[in-house]
Amino acid sequence: MDADKDKPLPEKSPTLVASTDDAKIDNNDNISSNENHPDKEKEKPDIVDVVVDQDSPNKKTEPHTPSPRASSPDAAADQPSPKPTDGDDNTVEPSENTELEKENQQPADNDDDGDQTSPKEEEPPDLEKLSEEIDHYILTLSTPTKTDHDTDAKDVPHFVQQFAVLVDAKIGDYDSPDNPVRWARLTEEDSKSFLEYVHRLSSLTDALSQFSSDKKYADAINRVGLVLQRAMSYVEEEFKSLLEHYTINDSSSSDDAKLPKQSPSPTSNQNQEPEQNPPPPESPAAPAVEEHNFFPGYSDEILSDLIRLSKALIAGGHETECCQVYFVARRNALEDSLHKLGFEKYSIDEVQKLQWESLEREIVSWIATFKQCFSAHFPSEKKVSDSVFLDHPSISESLHCSLSQGIIIQLLNFAGAVALTKRAAEKLFKFLDMYEVLRDTLPTIDNLFPEDLVNDIKTEGSRIKGRLGEAMISIFAELESSIGSDSAKTPVPGGAVHPLTRYTMNYLKLACEYKDTLEQVFREHQKIERADSATGSDFNYNNSQTGEEIDSNGNNSQAQIHPDDEAVKQSPLQAQMTKVMELLDANLESKSKLYKDRAQSLIFLMNNGRYILQKVKGSGEIISLMGDSWCRHRSSDLRQYHKEYQRETWGRLLNCLNPEGLMVNGKIVKPVVKERFKSFNAMFDEIHKAQSHWVVSDEQLQSELRVSISNMIIPAYRSFLGRFGQVFSPGRQMGKYVKYQADDIETYIDELFDGSAAHAGRKKSMKKSAEKS
Repeated sequence: MDADKDKPLPEKSPTLVASTDDAKIDNNDNISSNENHPDKEKEKPDIVDVVVDQDSPNKKTEPHTPSPRASSPDAAADQPSPKPTDGDDNTVEPSENTELEKENQQPADNDDDGDQTSPKEEEPPDLEKLSEEIDHYILTLSTPTKTDHDTDAKDVPHFVQQFAVLVDAKIGDYDSPDNPVRWARLTEEDSKSFLEYVHRLSSLTDALSQFSSDKKYADAINRVGLVLQRAMSYVEEEFKSLLEHYTINDSSSSDDAKLPKQSPSPTSNQNQEPEQNPPPPESPAAPAVEEHNFFPGYSDEILSDLIRLSKALIAGGHETECCQVYFVARRNALEDSLHKLGFEKYSIDEVQKLQWESLEREIVSWIATFKQCFSAHFPSEKKVSDSVFLDHPSISESLHCSLSQGIIIQLLNFAGAVALTKRAAEKLFKFLDMYEVLRDTLPTIDNLFPEDLVNDIKTEGSRIKGRLGEAMISIFAELESSIGSDSAKTPVPGGAVHPLTRYTMNYLKLACEYKDTLEQVFREHQKIERADSATGSDFNYNNSQTGEEIDSNGNNSQAQIHPDDEAVKQSPLQAQMTKVMELLDANLESKSKLYKDRAQSLIFLMNNGRYILQKVKGSGEIISLMGDSWCRHRSSDLRQYHKEYQRETWGRLLNCLNPEGLMVNGKIVKPVVKERFKSFNAMFDEIHKAQSHWVVSDEQLQSELRVSISNMIIPAYRSFLGRFGQVFSPGRQMGKYVKYQADDIETYIDELFDGSAAHAGRKKSMKKSAEKS
């Protein structure tokens, strides 16, 4: 039965035999004649017109006799049978070969019969007609033969050889090493016909391959295979060339990517405004722009060519080569895009060795790249692959996953390496940025990749996010440690705000801009702690910090007693912030004791306390964490410091203005009055000299202190001066004991806490000069 399948249908075997109703040609003689007289073909230039008559009844007279056309692969198409004439036995003797060759070179009037027209040169094979014959031949090979006695395999027609030669020549015109013809330069008609020939070659190769074990088909299979291979090489090269000629859309990548790199400065906002204002009038065109960017870097024409070439390669058995070319080209394109975004590939060891300044810049680039990849590049790549391999969704999915997975691995490896770097307080904010990008991006990738890959990406991303969270918890722990261990023994000059206070509050203010994220980080950490605990109960992080008790129903007993106590409602982040504040307060209290003057210690505490309070009130995030009651408590502390300062400094001065002991029997005791004025002058000079060097940087606190001092001292001094200053005679004696007028005292009080003695001295000199004038 296999032999029968290899035989062509009987009615299609004499494809190129001249059709005639007058005579039958002896098959053996005909083969001999054709082999010995190849030039006989030239006598019948119009034979192709007769060939297509497939339904002639004479073609079925000898179903078991092979066609003369199929007698040999090399001569089948060039050896048509001569047209029979009356009285001719249709047999050409071998001795006539030379004569016929000469006869074909003579004019037509030398023909013995005189009936034939002048012999013409053989028309070159027509590729279109050969294509039709190839299509029919392919159909013949793909149709199994049912004849049981048709046991011999049919020879390969010569038009197969001709077709292969002509297609090879056409390919040679395109892939010439000296002047290759690029696909983009071909007309639509040329490219279409070329791909049709290539497709026909592919189909012919597939059809012939079923006879690969038959020697009769070996030459044809090799010949057609070589031509197909050459065609595939050209198509593959053009496919690669078109893929590599992409452009990167700067508007969709660079502008958006640079946003995370810009700090929120007035300059950056001004630069962005021109880009933000035009959208309303341009909004109708936005959909068209988006649609154009579905396929990054490729025009519609190039995309159409890519689709056709990919189909040709896959149909030609070059699926592997097609996929490899596509993968390499698009991988290079993606890496080029990442490079333009500023992202560079680093190993884990290289990340560990980077200085923080360099690593910080790389993190900024990573954030921009990660966002851009998942929001633009990966969706666009999916659309490109889905379009180029429209008929092969499995290939498209495999290529898209492979391309994306390579980039995703680079991005996640970098983030994981960053999470493993040495902990440092300044790294918190970049860690938070990376954490947020992972948290916000991973849930959006479900439609980009298959479920298995999505799960793998989310699992790895969550693992790295957890590492970043652990790093942030460690950074806060180190912040606590650094505050508690800051044991500097040198007091800040002037009782000013301590650098530790500035650093801590500014740090917390920036950190609380990520309040929701930090809350999430601390809650996740709390869950981990609960899972690690062996109790298995509903452990409460806040209660563990405050020592509160939980009843059998899991309710806080203190909450029932004190429902307004904010500490009971503290979240993990609130508890953390409260702990940091308490550590800072304790540290400042210890540092205040470094001052020998208690008054200066109180100024130091007021300065730092006021700074902390203003920072908390100035940040909606911090005040929402600390609460109003904390602010009220802090304000109360500041008032206590203020009162103690007044008593410690100005209370002693007021004692000099006490009228007790200055009058005896209704008379002023002048020596005692003199001593009181001298004591007041000396003490005031001492206070002014010292506290003019002290610093109160908060203008409101500075004003409050000056006003309170003035209200405390000036009325008392004015009254004392008015009552007892009259004991001194005007002139030298008055100037000796009454050094200051009430207005002078007010002026000098206004010079306090400026931190500059020279400033105070200048004002004093100017005042005395004015009095003299």
